[in-house]
Amino acid sequence: MACAAALRAVAAARAGMAHLDAVRQAQGLPPPPFGAALHLGEILWGNIGAADRLDFTAIGPAVNLVSRLEGLCRSLGRSVLISGAVAAETATPLVPLGEHALRGIAAPCTVFPCRMRERALRPRLYGLSAP
Repeated sequence: MACAAALRAVAAARAGMAHLDAVRQAQGLPPPPFGAALHLGEILWGNIGAADRLDFTAIGPAVNLVSRLEGLCRSLGRSVLISGAVAAETATPLVPLGEHALRGIAAPCTVFPCRMRERALRPRLYGLSAP
């Protein structure tokens, strides 16, 4: 259920970015870069640091993996990538893009593209409808 919600959220974000891209293109501006990745795993989160310099952050192997996975977006020509852990927990049919070695991650990661259709969701972000 949480993985399906994450897929819907990332599809809504992609739809919002498509609208922003259209607005920027009309202004003669390039689209901003957009890449996102979804992974499922355990993390530690909270305030980390000294009392005079706290940062709210997330750490752990799952954070490292999803960060490396997001880094593959550009080279694979995809705006959203999904790990095998998320793909295994969703009913959405996904076709793998293969296994990829990720820097700092011991085992190769099976990578999937996001296939959800943004138009079907009709999200409303910042008061604007998706194109």
